[in-house]
Amino acid sequence: MIKSPGVPRLKKVSQTQLARELGISQALVSLVLNGRRQGISPETYDRIWAHAVKRGYHPKGMHLASSPAAKGRQVGIILRAPLRLNTPTMYFGHVQHGLHTGIEAREYTTVFLGAEDQLDAEKLRRIFSPGHAFQGIVLVGEVTRVFLDHLRRFGLRLVAVSARYPGLCHSVLGNEPQALESLVDHLHGLGHRRFGWLGGNVGLGRHESRLQALEAALARHQLKLDPRYLVKLKDGERIDGADAARSLLPLGRRRDFPTAFITYNTLMAAGAVRELQREGWPVPAKISVASADFSPVATESTPSITAAGSNPEKLGEAAARLVLDAPAGSEEGFTDLMLPAQLFIGDSTGPARK
Repeated sequence: MIKSPGVPRLKKVSQTQLARELGISQALVSLVLNGRRQGISPETYDRIWAHAVKRGYHPKGMHLASSPAAKGRQVGIILRAPLRLNTPTMYFGHVQHGLHTGIEAREYTTVFLGAEDQLDAEKLRRIFSPGHAFQGIVLVGEVTRVFLDHLRRFGLRLVAVSARYPGLCHSVLGNEPQALESLVDHLHGLGHRRFGWLGGNVGLGRHESRLQALEAALARHQLKLDPRYLVKLKDGERIDGADAARSLLPLGRRRDFPTAFITYNTLMAAGAVRELQREGWPVPAKISVASADFSPVATESTPSITAAGSNPEKLGEAAARLVLDAPAGSEEGFTDLMLPAQLFIGDSTGPARK
């Protein structure tokens, strides 16, 4: 468990040690810490849990949801469909890291509940039955309104990350207009006047907000997107960036072909750069590529990718603060927290070709 600064880490303790300290059998300790109640007195059950939590016992097998000491000190995490915990996007992986850090620093516990499409109404009722341990829920990514309405019935604190539901729950967002303005200003300063858009995750609010922000940023320079160089795909992974770039290359001989492409995210940018270079379009000597969000992919890619957006770990940390500190209901209002965007200038952008 991650402790806040200045709090010493507890040494690892075994079930055998716990049993010895409590004066009971190790088998009984094991049963309780794995959620067994049948045949065990409530007093013994609570005593074992309280001592285990106090001593910092926290292995994989410990079912914290069963802990009396954990009541009210858990935060649930739900991913948007179709994401899964074992195959998250790089971006949301870092959001979750920031979320875990922020929550565990306050000595709360995060519990992964599943993805939106794995949690039907009956399963939600079981999870949030009377006496449950959850302080609130963080939604990582944009879920459907129907699913959100199911969650709201339980009266929990709800915080959405990278999605906004006005008047329905709290949210943490990146400043999309600021991010796209900084990208366009940077590219315009390098002489670029013809832009293309490689979009992904079409249908989600994040795609539409980024595309609209790009169009507004271009309008400030009396520029606009040519519909022929605007691609919208269902997903936003590396392969989608490659597919989007490949679909436009047959138009590459046109005089009005873009000198710069802006992509929906850094994964798509990395895929587009690789495909362009494979097809003989050196980046940035012949064409520039920039990303409309920021993740470590930008700095780890070769070439590094020019990107603008809010730090995903900071989004997670902000969500942790909101879910633990913000009021639960609409009586006190809901908070839409927008974090500033930062511009990272990588090696994927350069002067516009003549």
